[in-house]
Amino acid sequence: MERKKLVQVKNLTKTFTLEKGLSLKAADNISFEIYEGETFGLVGESGCGKSTTGRTIIGLYQPTSGEVLFDGQSVHKASGSERGKITRNMQMIFQDPYASLNPRMNISEIISEGLNLNGLYKGNERMQRVVELLEMVGLQKEHANRFPHEFSGGQRQRIGIARALAVNPRFIIADEPISALDVSVQAQVVNLMKTLQREQNLTYLFIAHDLAMVKHISDRIGVMYLGNMVEMTASEKLYESPKHPYTQALLSAIPVPDPDLEKGRERSIIEGDVPSPINPPSGCVFRTRCPVAKDVCAQQKPMWQEVDSGHFVACHLYE
Repeated sequence: MERKKLVQVKNLTKTFTLEKGLSLKAADNISFEIYEGETFGLVGESGCGKSTTGRTIIGLYQPTSGEVLFDGQSVHKASGSERGKITRNMQMIFQDPYASLNPRMNISEIISEGLNLNGLYKGNERMQRVVELLEMVGLQKEHANRFPHEFSGGQRQRIGIARALAVNPRFIIADEPISALDVSVQAQVVNLMKTLQREQNLTYLFIAHDLAMVKHISDRIGVMYLGNMVEMTASEKLYESPKHPYTQALLSAIPVPDPDLEKGRERSIIEGDVPSPINPPSGCVFRTRCPVAKDVCAQQKPMWQEVDSGHFVACHLYE
């Protein structure tokens, strides 16, 4: 049976205008789809544009060009009741569990915010819903009247997850939800998200730079570099057979938990620094750091092409 495309990102470009007539293209002609019930991982170095892509998808930013469809409807062109319906079904878990919760509101008020805006649940039913959500994420009823400063980072992120779930969304964008947490807590939060996905039939866009954790949670993965999507395929296939030199270098940087194997392992090292996104290289944006760059890489931007079943890559090596 053909899987349903819940989110479709088509040629999405987001450019920011800076001072002195300069511009920064944070997302450059990005295209991918997310199927209902799956987790799509979006990875890359800091500053590659993955968070901007996520924020543009959900409507926090207006795209410069391209479009995003949610369940067949345009996210950015919808208005009125249709816009409200889409917004209710698309929620976000933010990166910083300390900055994303209002310190002047107690936990009940924070979680109820979405319920108030959408006119959902009233009176005692609303409080019952808050308690249900707290228990769903591993917290307790008595936590409802406390304030954010009384919780640890991991607990705060659980509250952020409860807030995102409050209005029964179908799609959640998790923008580096574990990067600010202790390593011991990261796996707990990821496992919680996987459990909730099964129980609530959720679809995730999971944005991160930790490739090992992304593999653990994602069905498919897209790799970004300097605003461009350079590779995309199923999670297992990406780790077993990476095609793009950048992906190969990222994966080789993941340590192997075996001293003997780690000692004799060959690594693909990326030389140099990430170029400025204000003045990116011509042709392939990765060419200035690529160990196998050719003359054509400086002259032409590589095509986004399918080199294997469901395996897409933008690299002149495969043309």
